[in-house]
Amino acid sequence: MKKLLLALSLFAGLAQAEDVLHVYNWNNYIAPETVKRFEKECKCRVVQDYYGAMEEMLAKMSAGAKGYDIVVPTGFAIPPLVKQGMVSPLDKSKLPNFKNVNPSFLNTQFDKGNQYSVPYAFTTTLVGYNDKKIKELGLDTSSWAIIFDPKILTRIKGKVTVLDDSRELFAAALMYNGYSANSTNPAEWKKAAETIKQAKPYWAAFNTQSYIKELTVGNIWVAHGYSNDMFQANQDAKAAKRPFGIAYGLQKEGNTLSLDNMMVLKGAPRPDLAHRFINFMLDGKNSSELTNMIGSGNPNSAAAQFVQPDIKKISAVFPDAQAMKKLQQLNALEGKQLRDLNRLWTEVKTAK
Repeated sequence: MKKLLLALSLFAGLAQAEDVLHVYNWNNYIAPETVKRFEKECKCRVVQDYYGAMEEMLAKMSAGAKGYDIVVPTGFAIPPLVKQGMVSPLDKSKLPNFKNVNPSFLNTQFDKGNQYSVPYAFTTTLVGYNDKKIKELGLDTSSWAIIFDPKILTRIKGKVTVLDDSRELFAAALMYNGYSANSTNPAEWKKAAETIKQAKPYWAAFNTQSYIKELTVGNIWVAHGYSNDMFQANQDAKAAKRPFGIAYGLQKEGNTLSLDNMMVLKGAPRPDLAHRFINFMLDGKNSSELTNMIGSGNPNSAAAQFVQPDIKKISAVFPDAQAMKKLQQLNALEGKQLRDLNRLWTEVKTAK
């Protein structure tokens, strides 16, 4: 009997030691020290699996992936997850720190009332630039004209890259022309396509993969890209002791915003730990650590006091109320609209 009790005790101890939370997330999207602190607090282990694109995550979930407790999708990926019954409604009684979320990031078109999602972090798509070269040239980076106006581009020809992403580049061209980033008006899309074609001869490349490095070494002076990447490029330039920095800021015509959210999956092995983790990440100090690590935008009002002072000054990370009005989340495109955009994108890419 004693042996049986001892065996049961050891089994229970092993089970407790293997208290595990499974998170499916972007790579490098939780500060390691934050994870360690949560593991210590909950006496559990956090196991992370990573994806590189929303399409990859959605495909895996649609194929029936099991065993995850939390997933962190960008806004437009929320409706498919809800529609296909892959996520559970939140129990907000277990999320007292939900009050810390800036109301500007709540109640989006993707999840009215935030029944399923909690804002986690965001990036903005904007212009990053070599501060020394652009200052020498006296160019204005506060407008999308810096990447689209041929009169300006003649002065930086071959030193500009834009994202190899149809939605983001068309969004920028649409906003430059005074339209919504989410316009699907054929005439407005055509105008955006013409804007891109006229600017294209002055660009060095469509580049989504290596523009951080190109900026850091000084090969490129202006890049259309993501705020997190510009933060990284500037850190890298500092570390390499370059005689310049990589500056970045929002454009007056408006910018796109990608808001990532925490969601609890239906059939999560540990929905209790999932809620506990979400509430933990909504604490201001815990939330601030990702911003301090990668320069992510922060939708948590309680985080600001813990963010490094130099990061707090960056408008792309902490946009003011006026800037917030001009930030737009991209809608998902389907059917004919998606086919039409793909056709225009092919025209743009093959144009001489």
